[in-house]
Amino acid sequence: MKKLFAAILTITMVAVMTNAKAETKLSKAIFAGGCFWCMEKPFDHLEGVVDVYSGYSGGQSENPTYKEVSSGRSGHVEVVQVTYDPDVVSYEQLLEVYWVNIDPTVKNRQFCDVGPQYRSEIFVNNDAERKAAEKSKQNLINKGFTVTTQITKAGPFYAAEEYHQNYYQKNPVRYKYYRYSCGRDNRLDDLWGKKRLYPKG
Repeated sequence: MKKLFAAILTITMVAVMTNAKAETKLSKAIFAGGCFWCMEKPFDHLEGVVDVYSGYSGGQSENPTYKEVSSGRSGHVEVVQVTYDPDVVSYEQLLEVYWVNIDPTVKNRQFCDVGPQYRSEIFVNNDAERKAAEKSKQNLINKGFTVTTQITKAGPFYAAEEYHQNYYQKNPVRYKYYRYSCGRDNRLDDLWGKKRLYPKG
């Protein structure tokens, strides 16, 4: 009985240590690309992405509300926080998905949403991410794009209200109507081509 108990205990400890190791190797990336409802889906469908959460970042106030951020006076911007496994998907691949889902050529707006709270911005956690982001931005400039997207050191991330999370799944009709009326996909097709590699709409 003691041997059986010891064996079970050993298996349990190994499982706990394996899970802990799996959790600690996950990384987080923060991107601002206009309405966070529209930025969740492209990352959600990417292999290696564990979670995508809508929220706010870039401002000074703590725990901002949607009302405060949408006023454009908080300094915060709508963002998505992407939790991913770097052994499966690289930060560079996340950047590829990011660029083809935004309009980097305009300042303080994305599509029909206007104001600094809708600016495009990449929040980097370290020098490696900054170098990757700057390289990918320069690649677009080299291709003739005028890129206004900022690259900024990451600060605190504040989760948005629960009704914003997975909005495209919980409210598909309203989401599709908003996205269509905002002209998001038409503009993205103009910029990146209709055969974009990542999920649209």
